[in-house]
Amino acid sequence: MARFDTLTSRLAPLPLDNVDTDQIIPARYLKVIDKEGLGEGLFSAWRTLPDGSRDPAFVLNQKKYEGAKILLAGDNFGCGSSREHAPWALLGGGFRAVISPRFADIFRNNSLKNGLLIVEVSQSVYRRLLAQVEADPVVEVTLDLSQELLFLPDGEEVSFPIDSFSRRCLLDGVDQLGYLFDQLGAIESFEQSHEPRVRTTDS
Repeated sequence: MARFDTLTSRLAPLPLDNVDTDQIIPARYLKVIDKEGLGEGLFSAWRTLPDGSRDPAFVLNQKKYEGAKILLAGDNFGCGSSREHAPWALLGGGFRAVISPRFADIFRNNSLKNGLLIVEVSQSVYRRLLAQVEADPVVEVTLDLSQELLFLPDGEEVSFPIDSFSRRCLLDGVDQLGYLFDQLGAIESFEQSHEPRVRTTDS
């Protein structure tokens, strides 16, 4: 997966609470076993009108938010089923991070494992960001993962929590399996320096 260090981007606001994974990526897209093309299904029920055309009122269809790499989401984002396709769809849709006052735990874990940075902020910071982006859609924020800091449009620094293992994997651009492969040399050295604890006997 792609490395994540520092990201400066505009925000795409989605000020809805309790957005579940079925709304992020509908169940009909779950037939695939890879990530290709899932960006097309991102929020598809909201992005299209009954006749199949794009809904101009939906945030991701508005030109002023085009190219935003950070989604500003409402409270309890990613609730519902545990489908890993949800972060795949967000990544496929061009997002590298989601900012929200609260995330569903399974969605958080799936996202971090797949290279989507999850940034949890207080309600007051969320409301400030929402007001700023609604007043001026081109305002930008910066996420500095190495320092675990969010820089608001006015320059204020806000820290955000992330576990050390997820942070390391994102900075290095490796998933959990990749991290283990990177440790093969140390694992082999450890094995060679220790006597086997279980001995087998020939019958």
